[in-house]
Amino acid sequence: MGQDNYYGALQKPTGSGFSATSTAGDVIKGIDLTGKIAMVTGGNTGIGLETTKTLAAAGATVIVPARDTEKAKRNLAGIANVELETMDLMDPASIDIFAEKFLASGRPLHLLINNAGIMWVPLRRDSRGIESQLATNYLAQFQLTGRLWAALKKADGARVINVSSHGHQFAAFHFDDPNFLNREYDTLQAYGQSKTASNLFALELDNRAKAFKVSAYSLHPGSINGTELGREASLELFQQMGFCDAEGNLLPEVAASLKTIPQGAATTVWCATTPTLNNIGGVYCEDADIAELALDSSASGGVKSYSLDEANAKRLWKLSEEMTGITFSVG
Repeated sequence: MGQDNYYGALQKPTGSGFSATSTAGDVIKGIDLTGKIAMVTGGNTGIGLETTKTLAAAGATVIVPARDTEKAKRNLAGIANVELETMDLMDPASIDIFAEKFLASGRPLHLLINNAGIMWVPLRRDSRGIESQLATNYLAQFQLTGRLWAALKKADGARVINVSSHGHQFAAFHFDDPNFLNREYDTLQAYGQSKTASNLFALELDNRAKAFKVSAYSLHPGSINGTELGREASLELFQQMGFCDAEGNLLPEVAASLKTIPQGAATTVWCATTPTLNNIGGVYCEDADIAELALDSSASGGVKSYSLDEANAKRLWKLSEEMTGITFSVG
């Protein structure tokens, strides 16, 4: 593969022909995934479930690791080509056990879709003392991808897709205090830095992995109606964000801008399967195309330059190895 995307060198829409209203079914038309192995974290609810259905319908075998396997079994009932496994992203040992089981199968991994995440939760920490949004939304991605690296290489053309968010614009990564040990906890800042980290990881992974035909992408799925993601957020927070009125009613202009779940899964599926990205990696996408750089501070879309900074990406990789206690050597 060619040029890297440091500093947004490749952040230019391709003219994909798709838009905010395109669905997962629209973007996968004509694509056959027979014989491919895909993995979708959080693949049993919301846009993850839609992603699972879409990839499976196109012929892929889809592995869905889930914390609540009983709930996942109900949600995945009747979908062909799906394998359900146990994994808890807040438990590093659980990630290792899951990855070891997959590696023992000897299969390649063609698509790793790091979809699972949490949003706007109260301050919680995992067993290592790591703030929960950072642990779930980013460090679990780093650990899982690192543990599955041998299977990704074996695919001879794998893609890693990190489901990020426009919320990365809330915050750059706070290298001095990522776990809110010396500053007041702010759930939007915590969410924002976790998504910025996800973008930086895709950027750096893509550059390191080119020689092994592994590409990486991050994306904003859109604001989506009908998911469980914001279930712990307070009404006050939604009002602060300008989503609701004083009575808690969703504002009409906000409701009109929300995507359906099939629309919300479209960019994930596009990044995972489109031939348009065969020679482009490390980019941040939205609305089933490569996003613009968000150069204006008031930009409602696009990707912030701090999310594509080479020095930040390399520094974060090193810090992630220290925080997780694993060495992720691409080689």
